[in-house]
Amino acid sequence: MSQTLRIRQLEALMAVSTNGSVTAAATDLGVSQPAVSRLLSDLEKSLGFQLFDRREGRLIPTQEVRYLQPSVERVLELMRQIADVSQDITQRKAGHIRVACLPGFATSHLPEVVANFLKNRPGVTLTIEPDRPERILEWMIGDQYDFGITDSFNGHPAVESRNIDVRTVCVFPKGHNLENLSAVTPADLANSKIIHTRRDSDFFGRLSKAFQNANVELNSHIEVRQFTAACELAVKGVGVSVVSELDAVQYTTRGLCYRPFKPFLPHTLSLVRPILKQPSLVTLEFIEQFSESLSPFKVK
Repeated sequence: MSQTLRIRQLEALMAVSTNGSVTAAATDLGVSQPAVSRLLSDLEKSLGFQLFDRREGRLIPTQEVRYLQPSVERVLELMRQIADVSQDITQRKAGHIRVACLPGFATSHLPEVVANFLKNRPGVTLTIEPDRPERILEWMIGDQYDFGITDSFNGHPAVESRNIDVRTVCVFPKGHNLENLSAVTPADLANSKIIHTRRDSDFFGRLSKAFQNANVELNSHIEVRQFTAACELAVKGVGVSVVSELDAVQYTTRGLCYRPFKPFLPHTLSLVRPILKQPSLVTLEFIEQFSESLSPFKVK
């Protein structure tokens, strides 16, 4: 074979085989008749055998071309598939996204965002892996996941982050006396059993400080790692808690009520990704859509 075969040559071969003439093939391919003739001539030289016989005014594929046709059809079909997938990627309709998140997100806010994102993207697949913040950071540094949702990220040279402050609220079961208030302060919780995040968390430290400043004892009852667990317990009347409004709203249909918590005590979410890896277009679009989904809960 004297030179590398070109896709356009193979398209010309199949077009002439189907139509029986160079003129009709040129129309199908949207090129001039001389262009088709040139493509066939070059292909014939490359292959080293005659491509067509002329019979009763039609070009009939030779036996050699008939033998070659199934392979040519597979190549052209593969090229069409590559073109389709490439278009899907460009239009953010194909690809795979690996998401690491806090456990609460895997069962509360994230599923709805994913469902909306995938509606018009049938070629996109996702991996969702929930774990603690320390593990999520390890995955980002090791370039094992494309995007992470964590909290109170303190920074790392291998990780790019965007912090978003979310409003916090006091949650309690429907019918609780706190339901009569427009906002809840530490003084209002003086006699309440408090469900709170782990004691070594940044959020508990700030919550504890708010109680100290109000000269109110924080009556620690249950310590949990995630706000979703606090909401589950509050719904069952075990105690009250101060959590992200993002989590609280997920439980309003299950008998949970909430009111704004004063003083101002935002919860910081961190959207992170590996800094050394260029993210795919579909990953960037997912990150933006997830960020936008937080807008109703962001601190103004």
